[in-house]
Amino acid sequence: MSAQLTPTNHDRDNAGMTYVYPVVSRRAGGVSVGVNLNPNNACNWACVYCQVPDLVRGTAPDIDLAQLESELRTLLAGILHGDFMQTRVPEEARRLNDIALSGNGEPTSAKAFPQIIELIGRVMADFDLVGKIKLVLITNGSLADRPRVQDGLRKMAALNGEAWFKFDSATANGMRTVNQTRISPDKQFERLAAAAQLCPTWLQTCVFALDGAPPPDAEQAAYLAAVERMRQQQIPVRGVLLYGLARPSMQPQASRLSALPAAWLEAFAGKIRAAGLPVKVSP
Repeated sequence: MSAQLTPTNHDRDNAGMTYVYPVVSRRAGGVSVGVNLNPNNACNWACVYCQVPDLVRGTAPDIDLAQLESELRTLLAGILHGDFMQTRVPEEARRLNDIALSGNGEPTSAKAFPQIIELIGRVMADFDLVGKIKLVLITNGSLADRPRVQDGLRKMAALNGEAWFKFDSATANGMRTVNQTRISPDKQFERLAAAAQLCPTWLQTCVFALDGAPPPDAEQAAYLAAVERMRQQQIPVRGVLLYGLARPSMQPQASRLSALPAAWLEAFAGKIRAAGLPVKVSP
């Protein structure tokens, strides 16, 4: 574990562990401890911008909870009480920002999801981190109507947790094109409403050019109409994390994708704010 970490180095293996890895997060502005519940690179979606190599359709494998806990304790001890920050992290990013359930697939597909949140909560308490750092769930939200996932979301809320709920498109065609899922947008909207009632929730929206063109006007209009609907229905979404392509896609469509100008993202962010939600932009 000697290589210097940078915002573009999100190698899941850089700590030599199965489930836990450190990153310097450009969005979080510090060190994030990642928890990868999908070491099998399996996800129930296949987003065209996904940076996971050898992505396959599927769910998380059975998780070795004892190993996960041991790895998390080891890495946190190194960050908080060892020389990890001095030897691995650029000086301007030497703060522990969060623990993030992210990784190489949909984390809520792990059968033990609520038990994993309990485990992380125990470790956070032992390191006196509850209320001092965030616990973040990066999710496509597709399983947010499952009782075990809702149980986990409730537990997250008690740990200063928040969900980053993927919301790239509000149309069926857009979700098929970008996320490669046939989930109904209305059903996904219901899942978003359920998640936001249980745990502080941000929309996580990736925008990019496809074959050189930004999202069509109809896509943008549908997205803004969905934001307006959230406001009208008083769904307590905290805001939108709007971001562009920072690292190359590892999917077959990669050559068709390109980053949009920062000015385009800022202009779209202005429209979202006008529709009623705060926006944080990461070009």
